[in-house]
Amino acid sequence: MPILPPQRHLFDIPDGATYLNCAYMAPLSHAVVAAGRRGLEAKARPWEIHPRDFFSLADQARARFAALLGGSATGNDIAIVPAASYGMAVACANLPIAPGQRVVALADEFPSTILSWRERARQAGADFVLVARPEDDNWTTAVCAAIDERTAVAALPYLHWFTGAKLDLPTIRNRLRAVGAALVLDLTQSLGAAPFDLDAVDPDFLVAACYKWLMGPYSIGFLYVAPRWHHGRPLEHHWFGREASENFSALTDYPEGFQPGARRFDVGEPSNFALLPAAVAAIDQILAWGIENIAETSGTLVDEIVRRAARLGLTGPPADRRARHYVGLRGERGLPAGLAERLADAQVYVSVRGGQSLRITPHVYNDRADVDRLFEVLGSALAP
Repeated sequence: MPILPPQRHLFDIPDGATYLNCAYMAPLSHAVVAAGRRGLEAKARPWEIHPRDFFSLADQARARFAALLGGSATGNDIAIVPAASYGMAVACANLPIAPGQRVVALADEFPSTILSWRERARQAGADFVLVARPEDDNWTTAVCAAIDERTAVAALPYLHWFTGAKLDLPTIRNRLRAVGAALVLDLTQSLGAAPFDLDAVDPDFLVAACYKWLMGPYSIGFLYVAPRWHHGRPLEHHWFGREASENFSALTDYPEGFQPGARRFDVGEPSNFALLPAAVAAIDQILAWGIENIAETSGTLVDEIVRRAARLGLTGPPADRRARHYVGLRGERGLPAGLAERLADAQVYVSVRGGQSLRITPHVYNDRADVDRLFEVLGSALAP
């Protein structure tokens, strides 16, 4: 797998800025900004927008996202959503949970997962089980141990967003299959930067927001719905998702049937003429780079960051349990207060999550000079 040359020229990252914070929010490339601008300009001339454009734009975006998933995914399996929380809500509305069953999630997981499934478990009279962070970062073993015959759903990520410690999703899926439980994934912190085998994992629902590793705009995302759930219950009832909605002159026929596949789960007004073209342009760039190449390029930088951090007394998950593109570093004595702000004052941008992990997440616009600058500033910030 080749390491990509630095792609900084494709982005509006000023000289002197060291942006190592893609897990917070990705910068938009020039091409993505231009695509969004063209979409807005099209809306300025609505007489040039035809009814067919509502559907062709949305289906183009579905197809692009399906290409990222690979395997058996098609555009027919994809719904357009505004956020990861919306996708979680769709899954909550459709997966059966009986009183006394269990919903399994990770402790300290992102709120979109925790809040959605905690409420769903409460409504069902089920137990909401949070798997505590294992000291050895072996989430796979810990999650599998929490799954038993009472488990109805596991709502999981590819990695924990504090540290970058990853889960072996095919192994967890096998454990869930053995007890007849469903799998729901939020891949917002990995899809587009980490390889993913859809057919091996076989999720029931999978959501990803665009504004992080999909390199796209805020307030747009995609939901994969396994074919076995295509006839489920949508959160909203709008004209776009109904059969024959392409015929604008017959909208007041109010058909009972739905458009095929996962389209019934779309958010209202899915054909966003500014955000969808930007999302398509972003995914096109990811496909052009190649996800394996992105992972190798970012992983080489992360490996160097982990090696150099050890000299400062900072450690991350072991290499075999860490995502290639992502690391959260911890110190034996914790992190000094205001560390991220001190780095930002020197134009080095990272995050601190949970008050304990210095999260560093490079992408293909970074290079060794950015790593050098990080440690120049970090060394001073951690000095006694």
